[in-house]
Amino acid sequence: MNFINKDIISIKDFSKSEIDHILHYAEKMVPYAKGDKTTTLLQGKILSSLFFEPSTRTRLSFESAMNRLNGRVIGFADPTATSQKKGETLADTIRMADAYSDIIVIRHPSEGAARLATQFAEAPILNAGDGAGHHPTQCLLDLFTIYQEKKHIGKQNVVLLGDLKYGRTVHSLAYALSLYGSNLTFVSPKSLQMPREVVNECKKLGVTLKSTTKLNKALSDADVLYVTRIQKERFPDLEEYNRVVGTYQITPDILEQVKEKLIIMHPLPRVTEIHQDVDKTNHAVYFKQAFNGVPIRMALLSLITGVKL
Repeated sequence: MNFINKDIISIKDFSKSEIDHILHYAEKMVPYAKGDKTTTLLQGKILSSLFFEPSTRTRLSFESAMNRLNGRVIGFADPTATSQKKGETLADTIRMADAYSDIIVIRHPSEGAARLATQFAEAPILNAGDGAGHHPTQCLLDLFTIYQEKKHIGKQNVVLLGDLKYGRTVHSLAYALSLYGSNLTFVSPKSLQMPREVVNECKKLGVTLKSTTKLNKALSDADVLYVTRIQKERFPDLEEYNRVVGTYQITPDILEQVKEKLIIMHPLPRVTEIHQDVDKTNHAVYFKQAFNGVPIRMALLSLITGVKL
């Protein structure tokens, strides 16, 4: 498969076989991601990290991935310290990054910004999140986590919980899990239900879908619980946010009735939706999930530059 110079904007840009290839290649990257092995694979390559929105895991794991491959990173995490403050357009910022680097990673609050950026760069663009749109590399690390924990992805009973309206991670993940034939249950307040277009895309792929506001019933048969934060920054109406925040919280008591091998995932950061006591249970894999961003992004950086192990 040829990924050289491929823009990574949406998980929909990949076939199931391409996703499988990435996941298997990421397995080879794990010892390098942990520092158990070293490589000079991307020596001489430069990654531009353009973060117009706050980020901890995505930004740092991309930087870690590039450094583990012996490449270099330039960029910014505070757009107010750039020429955007002076009125520079996104197009011109991308043109400059393209002149200075071999790969461009962008996070932006506007949906569609990453795809727009591809019009102004010859270097491959990797979407690190565009508003409430897509987050394809998060989706890949989520799939990688399920694969590592469950040894396969298909035919799992997966519950997606929380902010399904504004949460870009669940939009990408629902589609991807549908490619693998997983059974999906969407649990959210009525005002934060999964967008109709995402539901329709999943149905076209022939999966079994359920939607409910009741968590306990959905959990009884779940193999994977994917929890999301109610995202205050996405709400145009603060009153709406105040009505729904705190609707759900995963606690050890709730987990007494679940399957023994249920795994709990979260793209992080978490606020109150998962009690910290859950961290001590065998169900919690969200910190492993966060680490998995490094080997997945190492695999992607290697594949799109055409320099492979």
